[in-house]
Amino acid sequence: MSNSSRAWIKPVIAAVAIAAIGFGAYATVSKREVAPELAFLSIKGEKITPESLKGKVVMVNFWATSCTTCVAEMPKMVDTYNKFKGQGLEFVAVAMSYDPPNYVLNYAETRQLPFKVALDADGSAAKAYGSVAMTPTTFVIGKDGKILKRYLGEPDFPALHKLLAESLKG
Repeated sequence: MSNSSRAWIKPVIAAVAIAAIGFGAYATVSKREVAPELAFLSIKGEKITPESLKGKVVMVNFWATSCTTCVAEMPKMVDTYNKFKGQGLEFVAVAMSYDPPNYVLNYAETRQLPFKVALDADGSAAKAYGSVAMTPTTFVIGKDGKILKRYLGEPDFPALHKLLAESLKG
């Protein structure tokens, strides 16, 4: 075969490679994990149901009063919630099962946390969200109920705010 008769090979390989990359990106986006459908019990005795969160952008933050990173990030979480709540953001701070309920209640009251605070008394919420063990772990859930982002440790707040702004628009 002469070089001129093989000239079509490189463009075809390039097109196949581009298609594969595009399909891979599509598959990654379309296969986002659906957030677990579970109810939380708030420290005020309120049941937070999957139905009450449907169609909303939701942040679920697993934390503990004994976690120094959690305590350090909490004022930034409050600022984030206050910035986006008017656009429809819901926020559930889920205290880990090992966190004494009276510590959680005291922390939430003395810091006047403006969002819902729930207790994961039996660890079932942490388990449902992929066996969360490290705190803080924060999930951003889109209006479609799928997980947009999972943050282990303190989030990059400018990037988080950008994600929330984009998600709340759509």
